[in-house]
Amino acid sequence: MAGSLWRFRSVLICVKITIRLSDKGFMQGKSMMIFFKSRKLFTAVFLLATTLALPGCFGVVVGAGAAVGVSAYDERGVLGVASDLKISAIIHGRIIDKDPELAVDVSVDVHEGRVLLTGVVANEGRRADVVGIAWKTKGVKKVYNEILVAASGSLLNLARDAWITTKLRSILTLDEKVLAINYVIETVNGTVYLLGIAQNQAELDRVIAQARTIEYVRRIVNHVRLKTPKEKEKA
Repeated sequence: MAGSLWRFRSVLICVKITIRLSDKGFMQGKSMMIFFKSRKLFTAVFLLATTLALPGCFGVVVGAGAAVGVSAYDERGVLGVASDLKISAIIHGRIIDKDPELAVDVSVDVHEGRVLLTGVVANEGRRADVVGIAWKTKGVKKVYNEILVAASGSLLNLARDAWITTKLRSILTLDEKVLAINYVIETVNGTVYLLGIAQNQAELDRVIAQARTIEYVRRIVNHVRLKTPKEKEKA
């Protein structure tokens, strides 16, 4: 346990060092607050700290070549993955321009031009701002608005949500009957959101069943589409 906590602290320090200093929140001395409010950053660090024994900050850096290699196995292909990453980056950038704090409260995932928005914001107006930005972005085909309007979640909720996401990702990766790379997983207050492509209904049912076995999961929201017959013929 002590080793895991030490690794978590080490990764936290490394991530803080490598985050862009141009972020207004960090420049204002709010690095710790923003870091722990960000679900994506918290989940990424939680995953690294609990699964890797890192010798130093070099372990945090993932090369672009590795990312391209992995994307080649994705149903979307390299170009499809690149397109989704571009859309996600544009949406993130516009949200930051609107309000850096808002960018930390919301997560943006893109798969085949389909945008999944998750997180917790203080009021309906802030949620509408994010949804509007997503819809106005070139290349977006559909927007799944799963942003909650409520008081911000506590650190405990963030830790639990990160644990659920990491647990499910690990289970699917080790499941030979599931192509885990084709699934996006987000967890907010115990609700698991799924986005991606399933090879068939049996695979999707298996993924949902696996999610239901995880402790603290309250609900599962599915935005995964099934692979079409034409897509199966091309494979």
